[in-house]
Amino acid sequence: MTEETAGFGKEPDVPADAGESSDADRAAASEEAAPGAPPAGDAQQSEGDVSAQDVWEGEGADQERGESAEGGPTTELEAARKALHERTQDLQRLQAEFQNYRRRVERDREAVKEIAVANLLTELLPVLDDIGRARDHGELVGGFKSVAESLETVAAKMGLMQFGKEGEPFDPTVHEALMHSYSPDVTETTCVQILQPGYRIGERTIRPARVGVAEPQPGAAGGKGEAGAEAPAAEEENGGPDEG
Repeated sequence: MTEETAGFGKEPDVPADAGESSDADRAAASEEAAPGAPPAGDAQQSEGDVSAQDVWEGEGADQERGESAEGGPTTELEAARKALHERTQDLQRLQAEFQNYRRRVERDREAVKEIAVANLLTELLPVLDDIGRARDHGELVGGFKSVAESLETVAAKMGLMQFGKEGEPFDPTVHEALMHSYSPDVTETTCVQILQPGYRIGERTIRPARVGVAEPQPGAAGGKGEAGAEAPAAEEENGGPDEG
């Protein structure tokens, strides 16, 4: 019983690289268990440090976000400027149309006013003719004279003008010839008698002047020339003037 049993009380012999091979075996086993997992060194780097690829990808994403952020407001600003330009053109066009419309309204208003005044004064022309005949005959006296002068003043303020005088050249655009004669005292067709005066408003004639006209005597200038030519001929036939 004093002998020691073999195999008991002695430490087994372990090789020196047993621990290292055990670690390598465990690493290989972990790789076989998780084929897609990163190595132990990579896992430690991903937990603490950032790789250059991650930095590059982050900068590219930030740049894209900055470009999109800058492009958005620029596009909106251009659209706003375009809309403002279109609205400004519309406003200018409307303003021009309004100015033209106002001018047309003013022009039509003036034309209607002139027509109304002309129609009113045309109805008063026979009264003015009676006043003129009464003045020519010396019957414009007393209260009737004051009324007649007031009426003529009002008509003049409304733009009525009388024309037509004796001795002025005949103008078919403003004169109406009711009588015709010949006279050696005129060198052109002349108004020698005013039968009824004419009236105008501004440049518009509302009634022509009715006149009697006279023309130069036909053959008066020719007859005088023929007489002057016959006298020398008679002297030649008679042998010339008598000698003293």
